[in-house]
Amino acid sequence: MRVGAYDCDVLVIGGGIVGLSTAFAITRAAPGTRVTVLEKEPGVARHQTGRNSGVIHSGIYYRPGSLKARYAVRGAAEMIKFCAEYGIAHAVTGKLIVATEREELPRLHALVQRGRENGIPVRELGAAQIGEYEPEVRGLAAIHVGTTGICDFVGVARQLGEASGAEIRYGARVERIDRRPDRGVAVRTTNGDVIRGRVLVNCAGLYCDEIARMTGDEPGVRIVPFRGEYYELARPELVRGLVYPVPDPAFPFLGVHLTRGIDGGVHVGPNAVPALAREGYGWGVVRPGEVATTVAWPGVWRMARRHWRYGAGELRRSVSKAAFTRAVRRLLPATGESDLVRTAAGVRAQAVLRDGGLVDDFLIREGARAVHVLNAPSPAATASLPIGREVARRALTVLGSA
Repeated sequence: MRVGAYDCDVLVIGGGIVGLSTAFAITRAAPGTRVTVLEKEPGVARHQTGRNSGVIHSGIYYRPGSLKARYAVRGAAEMIKFCAEYGIAHAVTGKLIVATEREELPRLHALVQRGRENGIPVRELGAAQIGEYEPEVRGLAAIHVGTTGICDFVGVARQLGEASGAEIRYGARVERIDRRPDRGVAVRTTNGDVIRGRVLVNCAGLYCDEIARMTGDEPGVRIVPFRGEYYELARPELVRGLVYPVPDPAFPFLGVHLTRGIDGGVHVGPNAVPALAREGYGWGVVRPGEVATTVAWPGVWRMARRHWRYGAGELRRSVSKAAFTRAVRRLLPATGESDLVRTAAGVRAQAVLRDGGLVDDFLIREGARAVHVLNAPSPAATASLPIGREVARRALTVLGSA
């Protein structure tokens, strides 16, 4: 590659909120840096960013000192400020985390302690006080987290792309990557275009491990897609804000919860079931090649053996609306099956280690002329601004030494 042959300085693969935040951070930190974003869809934020519950997470769940804890706490405040600055729909609503069984009370108390360690103010509530916030919700105890909010993450992603000044190429599905550590990277897309850059940034979400391997780097993890299925509450007046169960710390999933969105509707969900395709938004979407790649990873079988009871419960709630309704009724007893109307699902890109462990933090790794974001599920949308700055810092360091 000749010096004049580069199409850009930094080539970002993935037009979700993390990729666009990275582009935004690069051009803010180093004005004049040429950034190109390749997005295989016809618009931004078509997958994880645009198919979640829209919650700005407080950071209360995450291990103190972890990237998730640090970036979520910082990112929540920055996200609210960003939305206000650019006129993007948002609200700081607060949320309840409710214990409905006695065995959940120690975990609820542990969340209070974790929140305090992460610098998050929380209010502890007895059963009678829950009704102050949510008259229809029942529980033994709860905590109120005032810094939680909601926003339009698709609007945020769109604004990040516009404000970055990056060139965004849509319909640009990556077919091949040629990396030469002494020169840079060349990416060929399925429509025949070749884009050359000095540094590659991999923010491909559901396909990030594949992009890493295309680049020539072994990620050490495989993405296992978990579908999160949602219902819409036909009687949204039953819920004022956000209501969550006490999560099981053994899993990165928060359980079926109730979220009043910026449009006034109330989402119920998600569960977490294995998807039969990386973009498997329903049981009818099956891609045998992707299933084969998933099951070939030893960590998948080790994970399944370790967590089969949890998985069986999630599958039951997927195939049985009655079972899903029972899970909702633990928090909201007034709910009946007729109150739940199925709506669009999402897919979580969960990195799984070879030993079957679920990667429980954001994971960013570097290779020659490349930076790979290998695990960025929830709360990545909340934390996208600080994540973008960290990825940008690494990319600019690589660029500076190139």
